[in-house]
Amino acid sequence: MPRPNEQARRYLESKERSGEFVRGPGVELSFAGTYENQLHARRTLALILPVALFVIFIIIYFHFRSVMTTMLVFTSVFVCWAGGLVFIWMYSQPWFLDVSIFGTNLRDLFQVHTINMSVAVWVGFLALFGIATDDAVVICTHLSQRFREVQPANVDEVRAATIFAGTRRIRPLLMTTATTVLALLPILMSMGRGADLMIPMSLPVFGGMVFEVITLFVAPVLYCWIHELKVARRAMSAWPH
Repeated sequence: MPRPNEQARRYLESKERSGEFVRGPGVELSFAGTYENQLHARRTLALILPVALFVIFIIIYFHFRSVMTTMLVFTSVFVCWAGGLVFIWMYSQPWFLDVSIFGTNLRDLFQVHTINMSVAVWVGFLALFGIATDDAVVICTHLSQRFREVQPANVDEVRAATIFAGTRRIRPLLMTTATTVLALLPILMSMGRGADLMIPMSLPVFGGMVFEVITLFVAPVLYCWIHELKVARRAMSAWPH
């Protein structure tokens, strides 16, 4: 749905084309103020977002020296992205947090209302991308170390090494995610000056970090699947023709 400024601009342009509105010579018509700043911020974010994703990818690649493992870790970015979008959608639903605790309605406490995809929201997504890969990097690093130690030669050994490494990192990863989520709760309940910007900015991070728990299962499963394919390929090449 077009914004009021867009509607006004299109309306004036249509009137000008029909001849009902005539500008004098040398007169230029433009919308300034907050609308102009928002357009400038959108153009900037359209450049910064892909650059930030590319830099994150390169940093992860320098750590693992493997494109496949880097792409595996990078899936957590899309998982968190989905979580942020889902959480923003839930904020616009009338049933979300419609519960009272000790006489306080949670919708009023967390100021639940429809959140537009403003510049503040996209800045929140940009911040989310920076921390979205933390859990996947930690668990894939431990998986890589475990696989170098045991060097599994068949599918059963690959799965055993994955389960061993995955179970050793569940508690620290849950603690990392929990501390990030809990730290954002005061922001979601804030009502003072600047809350209208901080709340939309923190919503993608909050929803994304909640969904990041899925990477505790996604990353090991994909890592195991990749190494199962490698083991099967080696077995096929070693099979006498």
